[in-house]
Amino acid sequence: MQQAYEKEYALEKRVVDLLKQRGFTATTTESCTGGLLAGRLLNVPGASGIYKEGYITYSNEAKEKLLKVAHETLETYGAVSEQTALEMAQGAAKQAGAQAALATTGIAGPDGGTPQKPVGLVYIGCYVNGVTVIEEHCFAGERAQVRALAVEAALSLLERTLLGTAEAE
Repeated sequence: MQQAYEKEYALEKRVVDLLKQRGFTATTTESCTGGLLAGRLLNVPGASGIYKEGYITYSNEAKEKLLKVAHETLETYGAVSEQTALEMAQGAAKQAGAQAALATTGIAGPDGGTPQKPVGLVYIGCYVNGVTVIEEHCFAGERAQVRALAVEAALSLLERTLLGTAEAE
C-alpha cells in the first residue's frame, strides 16, 4: 500500500520536499484547475508546513480583486494568456506572502475555445523567490483530462524551477 501511495504522489512529494529544504512557503491560484492543484499538494503528509493558502480565481473579477491582476491585462490579452498567468502567479505570491506560487489559467472545454485559443490551451505561471516562469500548453482530451494534465504540468514546472532547470521569462 505504501509503495502505491509513494508512486502515485511522487511528484507532489518531491515538490513539497524541495520547498521544505529551501525553507519556502507556497500558494496556488487556479482558474481552469479549480482547486485540483492545491488538492494534489495537500495530499502530501506535512504539506501544511509549506502551504500558506490558495485562491480559486475563476472569474476575471476574482483575479482582479484577490490577485491584483490588472484590468488592462485582462481586457487586452484575456484571462487565458501568458500575461495573465504571470500576474496571477506574482499576485498570489505577494498576497499570500509566499516564496513560491503556481497559477493555472486555461480553457478546459468542452466549450469556450476559439481558433486563436482552442480548448485545451493552458498557461501555467510559476513564481519562485522573485523569478517567474510561464509555460503554454495545449492538452488534448476531455475536460477532466485537461485539468489533470494541467495540474501535472504545473507541479513539474515548480519542481524544475526549484531545481533551476526551468527557463525564466
